[in-house]
Amino acid sequence: MALMKGDEMMTPTMLGKTIAAVFAGLLVASAASAADMTGYVSDSQCAMSRASEKRAMDWILADKFETCVKKCAKEGSPLVFVTEDNKILKIDAASLKTVVPHAGQRVKVSGDVTGDTIKIASMSTIAMSAK
Repeated sequence: MALMKGDEMMTPTMLGKTIAAVFAGLLVASAASAADMTGYVSDSQCAMSRASEKRAMDWILADKFETCVKKCAKEGSPLVFVTEDNKILKIDAASLKTVVPHAGQRVKVSGDVTGDTIKIASMSTIAMSAK
C-alpha cells in the first residue's frame, strides 16, 4: 500500500517517519529556551493589573516601584519577572533566593524559559529607564 506525496509514492513506513519527525519538532519547540533579558522584578498583583500595557515602563513609576513591590510581596503577592515588552513570567521556586534581593528593581537576567516560567541562572540590577 502506498500513499501519494507530490509525484512520489509514500509508503506507510515513510508516512510514519514523517509523523514522528513532526512530533519530535513539537517536543523541541516546547522545551526550555535559554534567554538573556532585561525587565523588572514585580509582584504578580501589580503586574497582572497592568498586563494590558504594551511596555512595562508605561506603568512602572521608578520612584515608587520598589517600595510598592516589597509591600505587596510582604502581603503575599508572589514575585514575577516582567519583560520590557510587559510579558509576565512566573519565577520557579529554586530561583526565588536569587530574585528576592532584586524585588522592585530593573534587572538583567539569564535563564531558561519554559512556558510562562523562568528559571534564573543569574540576575543583576541595572538602572531604571526614564519614560
